Amino acid sequence: MRKRLGMITPSSNSVLEPVTSAMLHGVTGVSAHFARFRVTEIALDTAALSQFDASVMLPAADLLADAKVDAIAWNGTSASWLGIDRDRSLCEAITARTRVPATTSTLACIDAVRALRARRVALVSPYTDDVQRRIGDVWAAEGIAPHAERHLGLRDNFSFGEVAPATIAEMIRAVAAEGADAVVILCTNLDGAALATALEQELDIAVLDSVAVTLWRSLGLAGGDIAALAPWGRIFQTPATMK
Repeated sequence: MRKRLGMITPSSNSVLEPVTSAMLHGVTGVSAHFARFRVTEIALDTAALSQFDASVMLPAADLLADAKVDAIAWNGTSASWLGIDRDRSLCEAITARTRVPATTSTLACIDAVRALRARRVALVSPYTDDVQRRIGDVWAAEGIAPHAERHLGLRDNFSFGEVAPATIAEMIRAVAAEGADAVVILCTNLDGAALATALEQELDIAVLDSVAVTLWRSLGLAGGDIAALAPWGRIFQTPATMK
């Protein structure tokens, strides 16, 4: 049975759509569909934070529901600095409006960490110092205190998509050298999904790319076969812990 996955997408993101489509290439009966809303920068000032108000995100979910999707994901990591309850409330609101199960990138990443029973989790991101510190606090409040981290100090969301995969790989190697047993690439505009399998083999750790993990969780919510994506990393051999 065909599975349609709806993805709410930041407007300046240039990575998650082509990466999701590439991952689904050759996977029979699964398609991804995208709706955008405006996001241009990641920071902690009022203007930047207000980009993620539910009132501008829910209309995108409504439009995706018109395509009869089987799951809807907010394909962004904003709750990692806004607070996890923001995403839980957003998912409840999406499902109440559309009758479609919903998830987010942050919720998916947290569930992936728990599903893999990782104990020493590192976070790799493009964000600024203050955003990265806030993320560490938010994740720690969920019981996942970062064991190590690397970040690039960037604010402009478009610029995240210009970061070379080699740079992302070196960040992952650096936190792995500090003893991490799982690394989360925490941004859906970093081009890291294609790195996961090779680095997992090289470093003997789990590499959880936000785009890939959002697809993992969305496909699971839709009742699809996550094992069809096993070449993209060990998370696709692992069922989710949350319903």
